[in-house]
Amino acid sequence: MNKSTFLKGTIILTIATLTSKVLGSIFRIPLQNIAGDEVLGIFSLVYPVYMVALILSVAGIPTAISKLISEARVKNAEHIYPIYRTAGILALLFGVTSFTLIFLFSNSIADALGGQDTRLSLLIVASTLLVAPYMAVYRGYFQGFEDMRPTGISQVIEQFIRVCLILIFAYLLVEMGQESSIVAGGVMVGSIFGALASLFYLKVKYWRSPVKAKKNEYSFSIFKRWSKIILSVSFPIAIGSLTMALLNFVDSFTIPYGLKQAGVTSGEIHSLYGIYSRGVTLVQIATVFSSSMVLSLIPLITKQMAENNLDGTKRAIEKTHFVAHLISWPAAIGLFALSVPLNLGLFTDLQGTTMLSIIHFSSVFTSLTLLGTGILQGINRANVAAIVILIGVGLKTVLNILFVQWFGLNGAALSTLFVYLFLYIINTVLIYKYIPFTVLNKQVIKMVFASVVMGVFIGGPTLLFSIENWSRIEALGYALLAIGFGASIYFLQLFFYRVLNRTDVSELPIANRLFNRLQRGKGRKP
Repeated sequence: MNKSTFLKGTIILTIATLTSKVLGSIFRIPLQNIAGDEVLGIFSLVYPVYMVALILSVAGIPTAISKLISEARVKNAEHIYPIYRTAGILALLFGVTSFTLIFLFSNSIADALGGQDTRLSLLIVASTLLVAPYMAVYRGYFQGFEDMRPTGISQVIEQFIRVCLILIFAYLLVEMGQESSIVAGGVMVGSIFGALASLFYLKVKYWRSPVKAKKNEYSFSIFKRWSKIILSVSFPIAIGSLTMALLNFVDSFTIPYGLKQAGVTSGEIHSLYGIYSRGVTLVQIATVFSSSMVLSLIPLITKQMAENNLDGTKRAIEKTHFVAHLISWPAAIGLFALSVPLNLGLFTDLQGTTMLSIIHFSSVFTSLTLLGTGILQGINRANVAAIVILIGVGLKTVLNILFVQWFGLNGAALSTLFVYLFLYIINTVLIYKYIPFTVLNKQVIKMVFASVVMGVFIGGPTLLFSIENWSRIEALGYALLAIGFGASIYFLQLFFYRVLNRTDVSELPIANRLFNRLQRGKGRKP
């Protein structure tokens, strides 16, 4: 495959991943509108358990077989079939094992998640584990041939089918008058059909593909040999992928526990967790854009490290931090300033607005933590990054249990803020230890100041209006106008403070193409 085709495939994969993540975050808003906070709460409690099980089931296999197949194409093409076959068997075994464990311990898990109302949802979504790991093998297979398009397209298919069915089932079951536990279980069916649709597309693509593996000799001894190789490559990848998911996993168990200790009943726990999930939804959307733009620069760091170019690595790290601060601070402070109209406009009422504000502000440190973890992985310190996150998991467990009992949902939000701030600081110290770089400069200070000024302009008026008396349309209208006005204020300040110039902006993803097109347009003028 030539370089331009590979780059095109990589761009497609990036866009598809971004689209998939946005769909996977934003659907929670109409789900809450249709089915209410209790159903959103059950969904949000159960889904992190599934995600941890899924990551363990997939066990980094797609990345591992991608690497191994890529090597086999160069060294010995006969190894491609046993790699593919072994990965498929391992994925099936891991998926069945994970599903069986969740099924056997579903009662205990449901109790830990706040009550038996979560059990049906848990069992239904766990069934996806019988499909998703096997689907991941095909994605890794195509990536091994430098074809990113099947992975990207299958991600969008999976997420689109999943989201559509979630909302359709939610509407139908609510119209039928079903209780929240049934509605939450019904919407989980969307995950199964989304995975099946993606798997069907990938299998058809595989059977029609010119790179389909040619069958050759296969035996149990061959399986044993390649399974050891695949697992040795995939295990560190799985641990690195698991660590961030564990933070959401901790919330699913410790927040219900803290609320129980505070005397909250099972039904109320699920409703309160649904309110808590409002903030998580908007933060996920904010971090999707920032992390997608920032992490696209991580391969540059890896390349510079491979070439033993420490100066180049330092410049790449500083560039990623520049982009992260540029995007994350206005996003966090903008969400913080607009928490009241966004809560009313998107979620129909003003419950949990203080909690929402705290979580919105924490999004800046969430984005910077994702960046720090990515950089540590890029400079070959993946194990260190995993240890840091595991420490954060322990800290979040303790803080959630204590703060939720003391401050309710606001305590859970404060715990999130403190933990991500802690992780950001530790990651930064470690990165600086390995690759000394400029952590704080005048540009970052000016970005923060510009964000605060923007926040005052768009958030100040909300303190003067009686927003609780507004309609949803009025609240959304104000929020949308404020976002556009705030973005203009922010970037005008950056140009005025000389934080940005044409060169800086043109180096950012997407903006580079825009500048080039404008330049070509000027060149065509008479």
